[in-house]
Amino acid sequence: MDLSWDRGKKGETLAASVGRPQKEAVMTGLHALWLPILLSAVFVFLASSVIHMASPWHKGDYPKIPNEDKVMDALRPLAIPPGDYMVPRPSSREEVRSPEFAAKLRQGPVMMLTVLPNGPFSMGRNLGLWFAYCVVVEIFAAYIAGRALSMGAPYLHAFRFAGATAFVGYSLALWQMSIWYRRAWSTTIKATVDGLIYALLTGGVFGWLWPR
Repeated sequence: MDLSWDRGKKGETLAASVGRPQKEAVMTGLHALWLPILLSAVFVFLASSVIHMASPWHKGDYPKIPNEDKVMDALRPLAIPPGDYMVPRPSSREEVRSPEFAAKLRQGPVMMLTVLPNGPFSMGRNLGLWFAYCVVVEIFAAYIAGRALSMGAPYLHAFRFAGATAFVGYSLALWQMSIWYRRAWSTTIKATVDGLIYALLTGGVFGWLWPR
C-alpha cells in the first residue's frame, strides 16, 4: 500500500482548504434592530411601573427611621447640602488608625446616606431618566446580539444573547452596593429579580422581532 500517495493527497486537500476563501459571517447592524430596542425598553418601563407601583414587592426596601420627627428636627438646622455622605468620615488614612476615630465608630451612629433636595419628588424627571437608561441597556443588548447573530437567526438564539446582556445591564452592578456600602441584601436580591424579569422581556422581544 502506497502511504506516501495517501499523505500527499491529504496534504493537497489541506492546502486547498486553507487557501480557499472562508465565508465571512454576516452580522446584524443596530439600524436593523431599532424596533426591538425601543419596544423592549417600553415593555421594561411598563413592567417596572407595575412592580414598583401596583405591587407590595418593594414596600419594605426603605423602612421608616425610628423617631423620624426628632431626627428631622435635629438635622434641619444643619442645612446639609444634597449629596452622598459617610458618617463619620476620616480626613486622611492616618486618621482612620487614630484612637479618636475608633471612638467615633464605637459611639456611632455610623451611616452611609444620601441627602435629597427639599420638596416633592420629581417623578417626571426620574421616569424620563429611567426610560433613557432602559434604551441604553437595550442598545447594548442589540449590539452584542447583533455581533453574534446574522439576520434570520432562530428565536432562541436572539433571546439568549439579548436577554443575558440585558440581565447584566439591569442587575449585576447592583450587588456592589451591598458588598461595599451595606445596602440590605434583601433589597439587592429583589432588584436582581426585577432585572431578571426585564431580561426575559428583552429576550422575548428580540427573539420575536429579530430581522428575518
